[in-house]
Amino acid sequence: MIEGLGWLLAVLGGAALGLFYYAGLWFTLRRLPEQTHPALWVFGSFTLRLAVSMAGFYVILGPDRHLPRLGVALLAFIVARVLLTRRLRPVTEPRP
Repeated sequence: MIEGLGWLLAVLGGAALGLFYYAGLWFTLRRLPEQTHPALWVFGSFTLRLAVSMAGFYVILGPDRHLPRLGVALLAFIVARVLLTRRLRPVTEPRP
């Protein structure tokens, strides 16, 4: 029971990290044209997203350094990317 909870938390944690990372990337790129210093905006966003994601994966890895649990979290991270890419696809306007 407890082990199953660990796997579930790894999946949910990986998905949440993926959602944070890729939604943050989407937000950064959407706001990029209005920024006066776009390089700083992109670098700051990347640094924040990477730091939060790496810290989250470190927590998911746990004190016992359970690599299969980390692998499941990484897979959920990638699945979140695929789902967000499909969901946030640019809307094409119909041609007259």
